[in-house]
Amino acid sequence: MVVALIGIILTAPLMFLLAILVTLDSRGPAIYRQSRVGLDRRATGGPDALIRRRSSDSGGRIFTMYKFRTMSAAPNGSAETWATKDDARITRIGGFLRSTRIDELPQLFNVLKGDMNIVGPRPEQPKIFADLRTEVGGYHERQKVLPGITGLAQVSLGYDTSLDDVRKKVDMDLEYIRERSATTDLAIMARTMPVMIFRKIWT
Repeated sequence: MVVALIGIILTAPLMFLLAILVTLDSRGPAIYRQSRVGLDRRATGGPDALIRRRSSDSGGRIFTMYKFRTMSAAPNGSAETWATKDDARITRIGGFLRSTRIDELPQLFNVLKGDMNIVGPRPEQPKIFADLRTEVGGYHERQKVLPGITGLAQVSLGYDTSLDDVRKKVDMDLEYIRERSATTDLAIMARTMPVMIFRKIWT
């Protein structure tokens, strides 16, 4: 939360400018809000774990994630779909925001709210999560920790184009969960900067 607060203070002028550019580039709000699957508190145990298991299983607590809008505004009720690298819905400014990952900056507010961490597995949309949980082994185990803005999988691999890509990221997410520490988080944060500035994926 301290890192998120410092990040918001330092990037506030940039976020203000980006909000204006996004609005001028295409019709629609500057900030895109989307439901994502967060921490599964049932998987963490605790005295009320059994009570939680009686409720409907969405894989984790559903929260609203913020990011700068990078696509043309979708009609209400549109189905949840994966975005592809050359998706026709991506706007001009959106392509730049996505390639540099700075469309994720508003998620610093999600960290302050306790929905996310700076480092952790990326949260997925509920419908896509439900599909992947049945097709990718161990996918639900990613919800044992808070989802993150950046993570080992994000700095090591590019955007998903197939189920095999998802499986590789899940393996990295589970590796991170097993070995996570403050030192690991700081190292991943440091590796995130070249991805943002130079668009360099670590291998």
